[in-house]
Amino acid sequence: MIGFRYPREDVKKAVGMAWPAVLESFFTAFAGLVDSLMVSSLGSSAVAAVGLTTQPKMVGLALFFAANVSISALVARRKGEGNKEGANGILATFLVFILGAAALISVLAVVFADPVIRLCGSESDTHRDAVQYFQIVMGGMIFNCVQMGVNAAQRGAGNTRITMRTNLVSNTINILLNYLLIQGHMGFPALGIRGAALATVSGTVVAGFMSLWSIRKEENFVSLAYILKQKIRPGMAAMRQIIHVGYSVFAEQLLMRIGFMMTSLMAASQGTFAMAAHQVGMNVMSLSFSFGDGLQATAVALIGYSLGAGDPPKAREYGAICRMLGGCVSVVLAVAYFFGGGWLYGLFFEEAEIIATGVQIMRIIIFVVLLQIAQVIYMGCLRGAGDTLYTAIASTISVTVIRTAGSWFFGYVLHWGIAGIWMGVVADQLSRFLFASIRFKRGKWTEIKI
Repeated sequence: MIGFRYPREDVKKAVGMAWPAVLESFFTAFAGLVDSLMVSSLGSSAVAAVGLTTQPKMVGLALFFAANVSISALVARRKGEGNKEGANGILATFLVFILGAAALISVLAVVFADPVIRLCGSESDTHRDAVQYFQIVMGGMIFNCVQMGVNAAQRGAGNTRITMRTNLVSNTINILLNYLLIQGHMGFPALGIRGAALATVSGTVVAGFMSLWSIRKEENFVSLAYILKQKIRPGMAAMRQIIHVGYSVFAEQLLMRIGFMMTSLMAASQGTFAMAAHQVGMNVMSLSFSFGDGLQATAVALIGYSLGAGDPPKAREYGAICRMLGGCVSVVLAVAYFFGGGWLYGLFFEEAEIIATGVQIMRIIIFVVLLQIAQVIYMGCLRGAGDTLYTAIASTISVTVIRTAGSWFFGYVLHWGIAGIWMGVVADQLSRFLFASIRFKRGKWTEIKI
């Protein structure tokens, strides 16, 4: 069927680029799930505590997520144009930007950790652990930002295998140190929640240096050696390009986090057990997201290259191929979640109440995953083409308004509790799918210049 709809060589090219990107994103999400599993040995309150830090951490990283979208899209477009100097000018500008912005946000997060976590709905049994975890993770965020930025440039250049190796190593280190530091195995100190945070930071430190090492060679399309040899300096022209593509993504990230935060607050208000079940459900959803994220990263690179080379029909074709691959994956995941939900929650918790709640959540995630992967790929295609204002508006409406209102209505008006809050998530994913798929199929995004 694939071979009849699309040229075999294009499908092969997409798959060849996609599998390292998917594996990279999957392993990152899987490491997060394993992280929660290892933390669960400290009790359900520890799982809930880590969950409380997720959204404020993402708010702190919002600026860099936006910049990463810009970098990947711009580097891909410049590669299609054959403009190596322009691509490296963008990378050089971003690296300098990281040093100042990440340092400032890191300091603010550490200093104001206590009120931030309290604002997120912490309780007496979760607050202290959540503050400790948040301070340590945000204290080392600069390495995470370096990794994300360089990897975004590499993905834009089509080098998905390099970024896969970086994340594979860093997440392996994270899991290994979790084992050694949380409970204190093999003579290491038992640091509990602090051990989990230190393991996460250690993984990002290694990832940051590995990412920089990956761009050491001059012959690479994005290269530190090339930047130094050609004396490419950070410039306002490159910064304006980054801002032009990324400003709306930044606004989107901040406004989306309001919606995510409201969902987390509603989950936290249901009690520690419900919050613990919710956190594992979010880890599972991240696992599903990873497949869409890998495929959309591939789509961004292929679409950017095609548009840079002046071939919009090929850009639309690559987007459709990635969406088709994502559809196959989502069906497989939905079946796995249906049959394996109870077993999965049984790995994390002994409490029958939490497991029963988890099974409810997994049933709902089945519908989430069928919509999520598709909308992530479509949204990635649009962002990669520079259609970021539309995606910002669509995501803001879906996450900030529809998810929040839906979670409140189903959870509190209809009294469905945590299951109702997750029905709000379904409403959000459906809305984003409709916005993104309609926009993609109309095809005007291929005419945008960046």
